[in-house]
Amino acid sequence: MKKLLLLISLFTTIAFAQDKVQISGKVLDGEMDNEPLLGATVLISGTTTGTQTDFDGNYILEVSPGTYTLEYSYVGYNSTKENIILSANKTINKTLEANSLEQIVIVAQTNREKESTLLITQKKAVEIKQQIGAQELAKKGISDVATAITKLSGISKQEGSNAIFVRGLGDRYNSTTLNGLPLPSNNPSRKNISLDIFSTDIVEYIDVNKIYHNKIYGDFGGANVNIISKNHHGKGTLKIGYGSGYNFNAINEDKFYLQDGPNYFGFSNQKQPNNPLSGYKFTTSLDRETKSPFNQSFSLTGGTKFDFKSNHKLSVFTTTSFSNNFSYVEGVTKGGVTTDGVARSDYSYDSFSYKTNTTGMLNLSYWFNHNNTIKTNSLFINSSNKNLSDYSGTIDSFDNAENGGGLIRRSTFNKTQLIVNQLLGEHKINDRINLNWALGYNSVLNNTPDRRQIMLVPTDNNNPLTSQKTVSDISDSNSHRYFEELNENEFATNIESSYRFSKNEDNEYKGKFSFGYSGRFKTVDLEATQFNFAINRTINQPNVDVNNLDAYFNQTNLTAGYFKIKTFRGGINIQNALDPQTYSGTQTINSGFGNIQYSINSKLITIIGLRAEHVSQEIEWMTSLDPEGDKNSFDKVEIMPNASFKYELTEKQNLKLAGSKSYTLPQFKERAPFLYEDVEGSKYGNPNLYPSTNYNADLRWEYFPKSGEVISITGFGKLIQNPINEVIIASAANDISWVNSGKQATIYGAELEFKKDIINRTRTKKELELTNKLTFGFNGAFMVSDQDFDKNKVTTENDLTVNFTNDNGKLTGASEVLLNGDISFFKEFSKHGNLSTTIVGNYSSESVYAIGSAGKGNLVNEGFFTMDIILKSKISKRISTGISIKNILNSEIKRYQDNETGKVSVKSFKKGVNASLSLKYDLF
Repeated sequence: MKKLLLLISLFTTIAFAQDKVQISGKVLDGEMDNEPLLGATVLISGTTTGTQTDFDGNYILEVSPGTYTLEYSYVGYNSTKENIILSANKTINKTLEANSLEQIVIVAQTNREKESTLLITQKKAVEIKQQIGAQELAKKGISDVATAITKLSGISKQEGSNAIFVRGLGDRYNSTTLNGLPLPSNNPSRKNISLDIFSTDIVEYIDVNKIYHNKIYGDFGGANVNIISKNHHGKGTLKIGYGSGYNFNAINEDKFYLQDGPNYFGFSNQKQPNNPLSGYKFTTSLDRETKSPFNQSFSLTGGTKFDFKSNHKLSVFTTTSFSNNFSYVEGVTKGGVTTDGVARSDYSYDSFSYKTNTTGMLNLSYWFNHNNTIKTNSLFINSSNKNLSDYSGTIDSFDNAENGGGLIRRSTFNKTQLIVNQLLGEHKINDRINLNWALGYNSVLNNTPDRRQIMLVPTDNNNPLTSQKTVSDISDSNSHRYFEELNENEFATNIESSYRFSKNEDNEYKGKFSFGYSGRFKTVDLEATQFNFAINRTINQPNVDVNNLDAYFNQTNLTAGYFKIKTFRGGINIQNALDPQTYSGTQTINSGFGNIQYSINSKLITIIGLRAEHVSQEIEWMTSLDPEGDKNSFDKVEIMPNASFKYELTEKQNLKLAGSKSYTLPQFKERAPFLYEDVEGSKYGNPNLYPSTNYNADLRWEYFPKSGEVISITGFGKLIQNPINEVIIASAANDISWVNSGKQATIYGAELEFKKDIINRTRTKKELELTNKLTFGFNGAFMVSDQDFDKNKVTTENDLTVNFTNDNGKLTGASEVLLNGDISFFKEFSKHGNLSTTIVGNYSSESVYAIGSAGKGNLVNEGFFTMDIILKSKISKRISTGISIKNILNSEIKRYQDNETGKVSVKSFKKGVNASLSLKYDLF
């Protein structure tokens, strides 16, 4: 081993023994009387060797003697090149001027939107992280942030839900921020906001940290997804866009059905009727309506810059957009499958969905000078999902449509309104001291207004398929209407100051000490009322026509006594019957952090940090499971160290190592005994949940052959103490709850990333340099996970009993293999004419969906492969078009129960192929 180390040391010494020369200088801003330009990029053409100017506009590059081409660029400014022959140190100063209109898009992409620039940032960073920019999002035809991050290694999205898994860790272990400030959840069942409501139109780039560092809040286990919103640079611009398309499943249906009520734009808010127990006062119909399932989108994006006295500047960027999406799925689903493979419920189902997204954003940036900048970001999103599903078959093999012929129609409209307001400041106090701060206020309103469920059963169980149907009377809640409202408000603040120290022989600072404070102050309030149609079992019930449900559920039949309207508290004779189920919570996090970054030598840089958080969470409830109400709280201090090391093996290669400690909080709904009933099962919270503790480690080798290219291999490991899992409780109802299910969970694996230019050629046509480019990208993740299950621990810590089938198993949602690949061809025909074609593929191996209990096997999602094709073309200076065909293979999504006696299929469906056409026009 000693000989091997000696050989490596000798090789490294020889490899770097050659002389180096320095290129240095200053980049100036021609728009601001030649003041220093902070953040300009200086790059050796055709390589990844580059740097960015400091606060004084200075830059330094160290290279071997030779002939080079230097590229100088800054967002919104003309880029420029300088050919040089170096035999000794050389100083080159440059002044950049604002670009002309036709150069805006190209130059803007040379900053953080561009793949090559993000790779330079990744190369220079000490921390281990991944980024995806607007340029790559456009190339791959990605329209939302959720899809965007699944193109990074080790990240997957569970089909049929909005759940994102990072290295096998799901929603509870991840966090989401916008410009470094936290975002609220739009779903009471989830910690994170659904990333698919964020259009990529608002994104400059997305930053994904898979290992904790102390500028991130400590409630972290899998990854922090930080969305960096767009800002305007350069001359004024205004663009309009239109798109249309369809889902092949939806368009092939003879009729596309949706429920009555919500409108085209998804802003509807059906209110709960006044005193609905005294009469049938619901104004929306229970019957279906037909719609035309064509998707459409509209967008308007613009920006400009204003110059004021004393070189003050104001930049304005705004965008507004609307999009909708119709989809249809048919499939089969089974529930309560025994160890012998017999299903308690067995349905075929049809599901019609209509989604909308309306987004508006206004970003303002004000430059007092190069040392002081203030930015404001205001974002509004209204997203909605309108779904109508029919489940046909056996509702309960014991006592409800036991031979088939049952029907459950469930109509759900869910609407989220998100408002985000942020104020951020960046200040250079002097050459050594910087101060950055941020304030944010978020408000989210999530409504489920008037969810409707009707359950019908055959009148003749011996001939269920041909029999007439009537209403089910097994439970009062079989048929109901449900109203829910979630309000979440949060104020957050970050403040950080840094101090640079210890200059080296080149007059550069070797060290930087940073310290700061972060605070989060959150309130959550949920109210829900379910109006059950309690069927009168003492009289003969009439037949009910599934296509005319209003003929049964009306005031006449209510008066006749066919049914009564009740809440979980009772009917009209109960004084507080209309009091809703509620839970409310507060969460306060106060954090202090500090770290030291130090260049030990020219090759090795380290960051050592520590963060302390005081976490207080309190929840109060009054629900159907606990009508009298109660409350619960915990108060905890978390101390979290972290360390990162970067060693420059060569000019193009880095070795990075990082380790950290963090924690994972239970969510409010997981701790409130609130019963949520779904067709496929019911869930309720557990007040005895407590946080998990996480330990993370990463080791990464990365190689940057030339500009825009990268090869990297990352090994990672995670240890989670007292992991939280969703489990089936041992009871007659077999409901689902959450518990700290065992002592620990582990996950370890490797990630591979590869980006390569296969062809990159330029040709001259009428004095224009035109590009032909063929690129290939691939990333993959390979991981192994394990966790122990301890039913005695669960029983001791809770008033619950579980019977795990196995003593250990994989983490839920953890695919052992995740693969992403893309190949893209770009060809320029003229100054304003080009064509790009991209093929994108994704593979996820099977993953555990739910943990087995009572001798029954785990529920497992089978692996699947998807492929998309995207074509984009710029026709003229102002017009561009695009065509996309997504999910072109239309793979079947399958789930099975892995019993000892064999696999039992419990769910399968196909999402359908999606095709779309887009058109954009640049007004100026």
